[in-house]
Amino acid sequence: MVVEQIYTGCLAQGAYYIESNGEAVIIDPLREVSPYLARAKKDNAKIKYILETHFHADFVSGHVSLSKETGAPIVFGPTATPNFDAHIATDGEVLKVGDVTITVLHTPGHTMESVTYLLKDKDGKDYAIFTGDTLFLGDVGRPDLAQKAGSLTQEDLAGKLYDSLRTKIMPLADDVIVYPAHGAGSACGKNMMKETVDTLGNQKKMNYALRADMTREEFIEEVLDGLLPPPAYFPHNVQMNRDGYEHINQVLDRGLKALSPEEFEQVANAQNPVILDVRKPKDFSEGHVPRSIFIGLDGGFAPWVGALIADVQQPILLVVDEGREEEAVTRLSRVGFDKTLGYLKGGMDAWRKDGKEIDSLHNVTAKELVDIVSNDTNAKVLDVRKPGEVETCHMEGSQHIALDTLSNRLNELPDTNFYIHCAGGYRSVIASSLLKNRGVHNFTNVSEGMKAIKNAGANVVENACTA
Repeated sequence: MVVEQIYTGCLAQGAYYIESNGEAVIIDPLREVSPYLARAKKDNAKIKYILETHFHADFVSGHVSLSKETGAPIVFGPTATPNFDAHIATDGEVLKVGDVTITVLHTPGHTMESVTYLLKDKDGKDYAIFTGDTLFLGDVGRPDLAQKAGSLTQEDLAGKLYDSLRTKIMPLADDVIVYPAHGAGSACGKNMMKETVDTLGNQKKMNYALRADMTREEFIEEVLDGLLPPPAYFPHNVQMNRDGYEHINQVLDRGLKALSPEEFEQVANAQNPVILDVRKPKDFSEGHVPRSIFIGLDGGFAPWVGALIADVQQPILLVVDEGREEEAVTRLSRVGFDKTLGYLKGGMDAWRKDGKEIDSLHNVTAKELVDIVSNDTNAKVLDVRKPGEVETCHMEGSQHIALDTLSNRLNELPDTNFYIHCAGGYRSVIASSLLKNRGVHNFTNVSEGMKAIKNAGANVVENACTA
């Protein structure tokens, strides 16, 4: 038996490959299916089932494409209503894969169709559970994403999640391995561990939601406390996962169109796309296409695209480093952004040589910021980190507007020059690009983040800020 976690850090997402005696299953695959086909080919195995734990909201699964490539049936849990052929499993149904079995455990709560897959070895011993968004390491799935399921409230769903955990998962042995669908950084939970694999016994000890003496009311209150609004693209991804979608090869064929600067400008003028610059923050700062949005590939790319662009039907033109064009189009498609129209051939060098207009950011270092604030008590500082980060440590007197809410709060910005910072210089450049796109120019970007600002001697308000 082979069990392999295929983890994608940008999405904090875990897909799984299980093989036994020439038969394999894939659990929660990503949009691009070639890695799973290659993995099965390496073992000379046939993919027998494609198992979905639920209709994912934070990424587009590869289930439809993988089924077309292999002929393997897609399996969903009870109550699932996909708009394509799939096997809707019953609670307790057993799927045989080579010498092992996988039992379908209906675990509603995150969504109503959510299931956990229990893998038993060739001797019939419980070996591992693939919990989807039902159980994370250190947390459980948020129960507020499927409130439109009939007349259910988030409290109703939280109650169902409580029952699922205590009747289907917690009775299992402590040595059972837990393989969740997501880890730290995912918007599908709020308190996940950085680890991606654990034992159920350890989770029973340290996961707040699995406390043995926890009442249903306590569970509901604690699970719902502190939930941030879900990203706007989530419902679109659910719909794509339920209805089906274009094959990624078609998305790549369209998106990998090399456009000269003149062609790029013509498409931009004719189709009103978002010009998305995915290079490094420093490169964007030094020169970019006016009104382009920066979201770098080397940060939390796909989730920030989903959170800030939101409309998956939005046409996109790319400014991307040579050799990373396919990576950019692929990672956009993972979260449902399939309307990439092409990329700037030759990048910003070609744009400059053609004499096209170029914009740039004005930057200061952390030390320069501290000197400015020390000498001018009226200097304004905008912190675009998440609320939890700000509560832990922030500059005294700074204003806080989280990046994912910035576009809707422009009226709150200072009317004099201000300075934007984040934790490390990535999100502040995103924020700067959003402001320039909206016609706001009275700001300066801080090229370093909170740690450097504190080390430079800033007055900070802190709970647990570390140097």
